[in-house]
Amino acid sequence: MGESYVRQLANYIKRNLAKGYTLDALKMSLEQQEYSRTAIEQAIKLANEQLSKQAPKMIEKPVIKYEIEPPIEEKTFWQKIKSLFE
Repeated sequence: MGESYVRQLANYIKRNLAKGYTLDALKMSLEQQEYSRTAIEQAIKLANEQLSKQAPKMIEKPVIKYEIEPPIEEKTFWQKIKSLFE
């Protein structure tokens, strides 16, 4: 299996991922076109490596903020009835 063959499959996968197709859909499509599973897996690995190199690097670490909300007081049935008349 030639390296250019896998590269062509990787380019096909990247183009169609950009169009919005899922990786599973592309796998099934390629398998139905009788491409070998080994070639498909190698192409997916190559495509992922190429896409990860193009992804922007995170410069800052994300800041996680959280707040503690006060507990909600549950009223009993009778307290609810009483509040209707207040």
